[in-house]
Amino acid sequence: MSKIIEGSKVLTPGEVINNGAVVVGDDGKIAYVGPKALAPETAGEGLNLGELTILPGLIDIHVHGGNGVTFDNLKTLQEDLHTYSNWIVQYGVTGFLTTVTGSTPESLTTIIRSLSAEFEAGLPGAQGLGIHLEGPFMNIAKKGAQNPDWIRNPGVEEAKMYLGAGRGWIKQITIAPELPGAQEVAKLFRDADVSVAIGHSDADYETASTALETYWNHVTHIFNAQTGLHHRRPGVVGAVLASDEVTAELIADTVHVHPGAMKVLFRCLGSDRIVLVTDAMEAAGLPDGMYHLLGAKVIVKDGKATQEDGTIASSTALLNQCVRNMNEFVGVTLSDAVKMATLNPAHVIREAHQRGSLEAGKYADLIAVDDNLDIYLSMVNGEIVYSKV
Repeated sequence: MSKIIEGSKVLTPGEVINNGAVVVGDDGKIAYVGPKALAPETAGEGLNLGELTILPGLIDIHVHGGNGVTFDNLKTLQEDLHTYSNWIVQYGVTGFLTTVTGSTPESLTTIIRSLSAEFEAGLPGAQGLGIHLEGPFMNIAKKGAQNPDWIRNPGVEEAKMYLGAGRGWIKQITIAPELPGAQEVAKLFRDADVSVAIGHSDADYETASTALETYWNHVTHIFNAQTGLHHRRPGVVGAVLASDEVTAELIADTVHVHPGAMKVLFRCLGSDRIVLVTDAMEAAGLPDGMYHLLGAKVIVKDGKATQEDGTIASSTALLNQCVRNMNEFVGVTLSDAVKMATLNPAHVIREAHQRGSLEAGKYADLIAVDDNLDIYLSMVNGEIVYSKV
């Protein structure tokens, strides 16, 4: 049955519509977005959200888990994915990539194959839109919280094994471009329509710039686990800031990156090329305490996750909080901050033709929020999956 959803405001890519409405068709797609007074008559049910604002659903393309869930436990994978899918919609996420790696090529292949099967079967809440391989093709000098025993140089046969197991579900891979064999493997993934990101990289400016001009189109958590900007050694960060087209992930939790650096990034890349991510791990949404990530202990104190040696280890961030931080601490407009967590990530993973914005013909993935960006309703594919209205 079709639905008409009314709110005090509706954010579309081009404007903020006051007293707006979204009409959702029987096929779960948006039939109309615009002023309530001009909405077509529909025999379906109506939902008036009062003073709430209607936004597109958030998309997190770099997340390791949350609410006690990780994405690499094969024994409980189906249950874990369903638990996470039902949990994360209360924070406005309607689609996500599972970020994974593995101790061996065989173990990672098994994880990829299992995740792909679950995505094909579908999830009950937020949709699994694919897989992000953050590893194993990284530079150990910039490993961050990655397990050093799981890091390897790129290999074509290994890459082909992953692509075969993924059956089209691998949407992003992080590769350090300075490694032997990186160019050939990056080309293989780009030819398979996978977004290739610079990350966990010790590359100099020249190497990073060449990568961004060839097969790398994206950057994994800018500023973190990569060579920084120095006036004589601009590094990966300098290459990104000087680029014309590359998109860059940003963990806007104010722990990983200072708001001042976020402002610099925004001035260089603008609102179209920043992609907000959480990089969250199992402790997201849970109290401080001891947790695990990639086989290592992680201590969460005051919401900050670190390894025992103090290395930042993933995050406990929530994506609606990151949107709020961009608006509050960086000063970008709400529309721009929302775009960084919706349409921009959809472009990176080739989903923008059907998700990431409120436009007729796209899937009805939407959320309703108050002025604090707290979530009151989440809809996925035209079905309400979370509501406290």
